[in-house]
Amino acid sequence: MKQSFVNRPEFFFTTAPLPCPYLPGRMERRLVTELIGARASEMHDALSRAGFRRSHNIAYAPICPSCSACVPVRIDAFGFRPSRTQRRIARANRDLVVSRMPAQASLEQYSLFEAYQAARHGDGDMATMTFRDYRLMIEDSPIETFVLEFRDAADSKLVAACLTDQMSDGYSAVYSFFAPHLDRRSLGIHMVLWMAEQARRDGLPYVYLGYWIRETRKMSYKRHFRPLEALTATGWQPIDATEFV
Repeated sequence: MKQSFVNRPEFFFTTAPLPCPYLPGRMERRLVTELIGARASEMHDALSRAGFRRSHNIAYAPICPSCSACVPVRIDAFGFRPSRTQRRIARANRDLVVSRMPAQASLEQYSLFEAYQAARHGDGDMATMTFRDYRLMIEDSPIETFVLEFRDAADSKLVAACLTDQMSDGYSAVYSFFAPHLDRRSLGIHMVLWMAEQARRDGLPYVYLGYWIRETRKMSYKRHFRPLEALTATGWQPIDATEFV
C-alpha cells in the first residue's frame, strides 16, 4: 500500500523523555499515532512494516536521539527451518492443545499473567496491573486481534497465551506469557515456533516479533529464529547481513 500514513506528520506525536524500560540509565522517546477509523487495519499493517508496534489503539516507534538499540525484527515464515533445539522444544510440547480465542480477557488468563509477571518481571510496571488493566490490554484493539491459548491436554489447564494481531502479511506477537514453573518446556519459544508454522500454513510470509535489543539478554532468543529479518535504513534485510549481528 501507499506510504501516505507514515508521511503525514499531522497524525504523529512525540512523547516526553522517560526512563528506558529495557536499558538502565537511558531515556526513551516515542513517535505515536492513533489507529482509528475504517482504515485502522490498513494503517496498522503499513506502520508495522515501518517498524511500529501496537499498544491498545496506539502505534508507536522509538525515536531516541542518542540510541538506536531497538531493532524491529520478523521471521521469514516460508524460509524458516527450526534448529535441532527448537525441534526438541516442539516435540516436548506436542501434548499442548492450541486454540485461537477472541480477544476477551478471562480471570484464568489473568491469573497466569499475574504469576508470570511476579516471577519474571516483578519490578516492572506490568506487575502491578489489575484485572481491569489486563482486560484493556487484551480487548482495547481497533484491529483484528486474538489470544492464542495453549492448554495441557491432560487437564485442560492454561499454561501459556499470546496476544496476537492479525496482519495482511502475517501475525504480530503483541505479548506472551506462560506458567513460570514450567521453564523446562521453553513455552515462550514454543509459542513463536507454533506461530511461524501456522503462518506458513496460512500462506502468510511473516511473524513480527517486535524489537530486538542486542544488550538485553531476555531478547536474545529472537535471533535464533532463522531466517530472521531486521528493519534497516535500506529496508528489511536478513539479520546476518546487517550490522546487528
